[in-house]
Amino acid sequence: MMILIQLRRFAFFLILAILAGCASRGPYELNDSMKSTGQNSRVEMIVLHYTASSKPTALMVLTNRDVSAHYLVTDDNPPVVYRLVDETRNAWHAGESSWYGRTYLNQRSIGIEIVHPGWERNNSGNMGAPYPANQINAVIALTKEIAKRHDIRPENIVGHSDVAPLRKQDPGPSFPWKQLAQAGLGRWYDESAATKYEADFNKKGLPDAKWWQGQLKRVGYQITETGIMDANTRHVIAAFQMHYRPDAVTGKPDAQTAGRLLALPTTGTSLR
Repeated sequence: MMILIQLRRFAFFLILAILAGCASRGPYELNDSMKSTGQNSRVEMIVLHYTASSKPTALMVLTNRDVSAHYLVTDDNPPVVYRLVDETRNAWHAGESSWYGRTYLNQRSIGIEIVHPGWERNNSGNMGAPYPANQINAVIALTKEIAKRHDIRPENIVGHSDVAPLRKQDPGPSFPWKQLAQAGLGRWYDESAATKYEADFNKKGLPDAKWWQGQLKRVGYQITETGIMDANTRHVIAAFQMHYRPDAVTGKPDAQTAGRLLALPTTGTSLR
C-alpha cells in the first residue's frame, strides 16, 4: 500500500511539472519540464587579452566595432567588470586561432579583455607595465566563476598569444600566469623537473627543431612540423616564453625554455 501511495504522489507531481513546463507557441506547445543528462557546455576555453588602450577607448572599440569580448575588466579602483556579450553567444575576440587542433575558437570560448597599455617586443627584458593587484584579483575571481560554470580544464585557460602566436602577444609577459595557476586556474610546469631538464640540456646540448615543434604541439600550440627552426617556430617559442618564461621573451631556443617546455604537462594541473 505504501509503495502504491508513493507512486501516485510521484505521478501527481510529474503531471504538475509537465503542466508547469508547458507554454503555448502558436501551432505547437513547448514543454521544457524534462532535462536530458546527455549534455555539457559549448564553452571549452577562456582566452585572456589586454586592450592596449585606456578604458574609454576599449569600451568604444568593444561596443562599436567588429571586435568584442564577453567581459572587460577595467583598471579602476576597485575594478569594474563589464559584461558586453552574454556567455550563450559568440564574441568576436579570438579571430583566426587554434588550440590542440581546434580552430576558430570564438564559438567555443569566453573572451576576457583586461584594460592595459600593452607591450612592445624588445631586447632589454622589459616586460611592460605591471597589472595592478586589484585588477588581477578581479580577473582571478571572474575566471574562476566562468571555469566552474563551464567545467573548463586548466590547460584551456590561455592567452590570445597562445592561440594566435603568429599574430598576437596579449596579455603580454607582465601578466602573472603563475599567480593564476596558484589560484587553481591554468596550467604550470613542474619547477623541480624543469631545473633538472635545463641542466641536462646545458650539458648535452639543445634538441633539434623537430623536437621543439613536437613538444610545442604536444602542449597545445598550432605549429607546422617542418624540422626547420623557421620564423614561425620562433614566434611560437616566443608565445610559450611569454606564458612560462616572461623575463626573457627572445623567441630563441635555449636550455631554460626547453626545460620548462618538457616539464609542462599535456593536460594541466594547477599549483593549488
